[in-house]
Amino acid sequence: MPFGAIIIGDELMRGKRQDKHMAQLIFILRSRGLALAWCEYIGDDPELITATLKRTLAGPDIVFSFGGIGATPDDYTRACAAAAAGVDLVLHPEAEAEIRGRFGADTTPNRLKMGEFPRGAATIPNDYNRIRGFSLGEHHFVPGFPIMAWPMVEWVLDNRYAHLFHRVAETEASIMVYDSAESTLTPLMEAVEAKYRGLKVFSLPSVGEGGRRRHIELGVRGAPEEVPAALEELKRGVSDTGGNWEPHGGPHAAEAAGT
Repeated sequence: MPFGAIIIGDELMRGKRQDKHMAQLIFILRSRGLALAWCEYIGDDPELITATLKRTLAGPDIVFSFGGIGATPDDYTRACAAAAAGVDLVLHPEAEAEIRGRFGADTTPNRLKMGEFPRGAATIPNDYNRIRGFSLGEHHFVPGFPIMAWPMVEWVLDNRYAHLFHRVAETEASIMVYDSAESTLTPLMEAVEAKYRGLKVFSLPSVGEGGRRRHIELGVRGAPEEVPAALEELKRGVSDTGGNWEPHGGPHAAEAAGT
């Protein structure tokens, strides 16, 4: 079951904020032996949000949606999720209880709107301020604030998807290649990937920004038992094509990384 992310907000599209969610979600997933398959950024456009959610709800992916679940006029995600699922918004009793528990006599109709979720949704606890998120099928909606969103994501993973943790063992290894081009290495990469079906070959080139030496990080990722042999084939193949390689972390690694 692939994991995806939808990150919502005009502040990202206009450069007022820099996204932090994708990198943290990758870290959270990786710590549980999982990986992020895709990520989409969307502005505060109700039609686009609804269309995106309608498309992703129709698929099998586990999706985390960040942002837009407050109660201000530019918070569209709750209503868009309901529209995409073809249901109405209703005040969820668990969310209502938390809101009333926090605000007491200061509970207002506008604050209660933050507890209106698509009919049939489940809630996600928010220990920071008691304003809950919600889950709709395999889609999980959390606030845009990292201090709230990231613990909520972890709660969802630990309570709903622990059976998926570390099911597929994966490791990677790479070398730093100099004096070669990706076009030269492509046949080698294709041959290694065809031979080792449990692996994916990757190349990350640098064009030598800032006067640093041009290089390619060439490696394999996947089944741990196949990685050592595949990496040795990459090393031999690079040498056979006239390139030079060093272990990743060799004497030029700091230069290549720009440190």
